[in-house]
Amino acid sequence: MHHSSPVLLVIAHGSRDPRHAATVHALTGRVRSLRPGLRVETAFLDFNAPSVPQVLGRLAAEGVRDVVALPLLLTRAFHAKADIPTVLRQAPPALRIRQAEVLGPSPLLLAAVERRLYEAGLTPADKSSTGLVLAAAGSTDPEAIAVIVQTARELRHTGWCAVRPAFASASLPRTEDAVRSLRADGFARVAVAPYVIAPGRLPDRIAVGADAGGANVVADVLGPSPELARLLLGRYDEARAEQLLAATA
Repeated sequence: MHHSSPVLLVIAHGSRDPRHAATVHALTGRVRSLRPGLRVETAFLDFNAPSVPQVLGRLAAEGVRDVVALPLLLTRAFHAKADIPTVLRQAPPALRIRQAEVLGPSPLLLAAVERRLYEAGLTPADKSSTGLVLAAAGSTDPEAIAVIVQTARELRHTGWCAVRPAFASASLPRTEDAVRSLRADGFARVAVAPYVIAPGRLPDRIAVGADAGGANVVADVLGPSPELARLLLGRYDEARAEQLLAATA
């Protein structure tokens, strides 16, 4: 590994559901396989170990200087704006840390959503006759909600005949209501695409809502998709470039 390359620290939310951490580790493992020379560390804000302070302390003790902290989040909601900056400010002073942008919005996320829908049984030819629900976790942050609505609009522009956003919590409509709305509009086939990274309580709520609404197809979470792994590296490279610019300014 080049010693000048900052460590990539992927910061995930964490969950009591063991599938969450397993999925995050599968994703970071894929990132390592795409760029073998890059050191990739994983930390969690809650529920899972290691915590962010634990990893930062270990890196500082090893003599690491530069870190790119990447929020494993699809939108800039509370965790990206408050929780993560707060915990990073408490890092050992020897570390130079650059917080990368969140993952969304990105065309790679749209590609990952479509990959999961095709794995669930749809084909590109089905886009013109399928109503699609893009089901996110939900947020009280208007900026985050606006990004989900815009992402649904962008999916619509890729050829889906109708795309409705929905939310598992904090916002409306719920997944089952969006499915029923598409049914009421005359769609014989309705698919639900969970716009979440890893399994857990809210993704389970999306699946229950999809079933309650009578969806024909329910895709898997985005998980360790190749598109997501490439997106993490893209965000890392952007933050590293900014870090280099700042160092030479």
